[in-house]
Amino acid sequence: MKSAFNENDTAEFINRIHHLSETSKPQWGKMDVAKMVAHCNVTYEKMYDANHPKSNALKKMLLKMFVKNTVVNEVPYKKNGPTAPEFIIKDDRNFDTEKKRLIDYITKTQQLGGPYFDGKESHSFGTLNQQEWNNMLVKHLDHHLTQFGV
Repeated sequence: MKSAFNENDTAEFINRIHHLSETSKPQWGKMDVAKMVAHCNVTYEKMYDANHPKSNALKKMLLKMFVKNTVVNEVPYKKNGPTAPEFIIKDDRNFDTEKKRLIDYITKTQQLGGPYFDGKESHSFGTLNQQEWNNMLVKHLDHHLTQFGV
C-alpha cells in the first residue's frame, strides 16, 4: 500500500490529481470532478480544520463497531459504496480551488509525517495509529482518483 507520509508516493498522488480536468468524467458514481475533489477534502478538513463537528458518543461507538475496520484496513473500497452524509457535497464547487486545497492537504500530511498521526483522534473512529490513518487516507484518495480514470 502507498503511504500518505512518503514523499514519492504523495508526488504520485499529486501527479494523478494534475491529470484531472474540469471535464473529467467518472467511471462510476454521481459526483462531478469538482464535487469529488471537494469530497476528498472533507477528510482533511476533519483532520486539520474546526469546521466539522465531532460525532457524538453513540454515533462514534456505532462507527467504531461497524465501519472503522472497513475504512482503516488495506482492502480497497468497492465501487458505488455508501457515503456518510457529512461527505456528500451538495453545492457546486470550483474545481481549481478544490484541487489546490487537496494538493495542499496531501503535502501538509506528508510533511507532518506518520508519527504526528500516531495516536491522533479521528472525528468518527476515536484514536487511530499512523497505519490506520495512512490506510484511510490512501484508500479514499486512490478510490476516487481511480473513479475518474487517473
